Amino acid sequence: MHTVETVLLVLMLGALTGIAARYVRAIPLPLIQIAIGALIAWPQKGLHIAFDPELFLLLFIPPLLFADGWRIPKREFFALARPILLLAFGLVLITVLGLGYLIHWMIPAMPLTVAFTLAAVVSPTDAVAVSAITRNLGMPHKTMHMLEGESLLNDASGLVAVKFAVAATLTGLFSWSNVAKDFTWMAVGGLGVGAAMGWGFSYARDAVTRRVGDVAATQMVLLLVLLPFAAYIVGEKIGVSGILAAVAAGIATNFADLDRSNFISERLQTEGTWSMVEAAFNGAIFLLLGLQLPSIMGTTLLHSGYDWWVLLGWVAAISSGLLLVRWVWIELGVHRALRAAHRQGKMTEKPSRLLNLATTMAGIRGAVTLAAALSIPVYLHNGRPFPERDLLIFLATGVILFTLILGAIALPLILRHMPAHEDTETQHEERAARTAACKAAIASLTITESDVQQHDEQWLAQYQEVVGRITQEYRNRIHLLDDSGVATSTEAQRDTPEMVQERRERYVKEMELRLHCIQVERDTLYAERQAHRINDETLRAMVSELDMSEVALRKRLVVARKAAGMPMASAHGAN
Repeated sequence: MHTVETVLLVLMLGALTGIAARYVRAIPLPLIQIAIGALIAWPQKGLHIAFDPELFLLLFIPPLLFADGWRIPKREFFALARPILLLAFGLVLITVLGLGYLIHWMIPAMPLTVAFTLAAVVSPTDAVAVSAITRNLGMPHKTMHMLEGESLLNDASGLVAVKFAVAATLTGLFSWSNVAKDFTWMAVGGLGVGAAMGWGFSYARDAVTRRVGDVAATQMVLLLVLLPFAAYIVGEKIGVSGILAAVAAGIATNFADLDRSNFISERLQTEGTWSMVEAAFNGAIFLLLGLQLPSIMGTTLLHSGYDWWVLLGWVAAISSGLLLVRWVWIELGVHRALRAAHRQGKMTEKPSRLLNLATTMAGIRGAVTLAAALSIPVYLHNGRPFPERDLLIFLATGVILFTLILGAIALPLILRHMPAHEDTETQHEERAARTAACKAAIASLTITESDVQQHDEQWLAQYQEVVGRITQEYRNRIHLLDDSGVATSTEAQRDTPEMVQERRERYVKEMELRLHCIQVERDTLYAERQAHRINDETLRAMVSELDMSEVALRKRLVVARKAAGMPMASAHGAN
């Protein structure tokens, strides 16, 4: 099958499996995609594609890590920097050393440097798989942010460890001083290159949009999509970590976006584009993993010379050792940092043995592990085959499946037994920000002395009428956002709880009526187009305005229903 056809098929299957996962909620999406990939590649007449690890790393990993760096809450990322660094770097080092010796002791035929290589290959975690499994199961928000930060950084540290372990196998030479020096250069250099490219792009974008405004939004979004590839390629070309460069570029771009609140079109297009890229690439990654399973498993089982139960036993032992090392490190090395973060208010949930167990089971391996395993060279410098390469790839793939299946089973069970957790801090912050925005809007409507001098009485009367109506709407929203039901005005302070509840319910009804009117407007516009009384361009422009208004109203309606204690509308009824 041609490469183009394969790519199109994988993207189509990724979209279809994403839809199917909405109906089959009991099975995590990554498992569905891996299973479908394995089915269409098996038996021998199925789909078989050549997997180029370098191309895989270039095409799929940079945009996903860039998007993670762009989306991850920066305040939580830096507030939890210590536990994240302990997991992303300290745990990788402990895993490579401890698991490497375990593998060499368990499989004497595998040289120690190759055992270290396998341990490095399985050290990076996959936050995408964890998010797919724990969605709507109550994983504490700050813990999920910590896992995302760990995954962002340990992809780079794990791949750098793989590089050094492979080099030691190829050359037979290993120096801790050289490793430390090269690792520091690759990590710091990668972060520096990515940050410089992110800020450079943002500066150039600001220079352009200051002149042309938001009319170049589509072109800017396209350049933004290409930025992670550019950061990765430049980083790899100069000998630093291209993965860390992509992550740093995403974080730097997000900081720069904080000063671009006026560019609505660019923002909407960026959100939609990245949502599509993430969905498509995540699906493609797990489908490609499934497509490789039959050949990886079949080749090793038939030609390795080991019994199948021995191979599966090694997979179970390595996976168990991996999770045991992770649990011990969290209990001994990270637990204290988590308690400190909790005492300082940086982490809402209190660290516990059950939370540590959930964090341990969240150490699922995924796409980066597969790419790292398949990137192992076939031959040494002397032309001899790389020792136990097929076995290494088999065991790494087995660890991916073992941790993924175990996480899909264990994480829901653990999270069900954990105390119910509600992110009240974030909700309070959101409510306060909405209240501040409403008050600022009211303050901006005040008539100034210059307005009185520049306009006649009729204009002032019309302005005051409009201001009064708008101000009342904002006051209604402020009263709705007040937790205690105590309003700011003197009149509202005399309201009883029943009157406050009645006002909240009336506000909900108003929002529902406004949404109903927008839907009627949209249906009428489409009817006008079908009757050829307007053209497509006019239809798109007018419907876009209604869509943006509806998005804002629906978000306000959700807040209003929560405040009024009313049930949320169903997904079907919301459409």
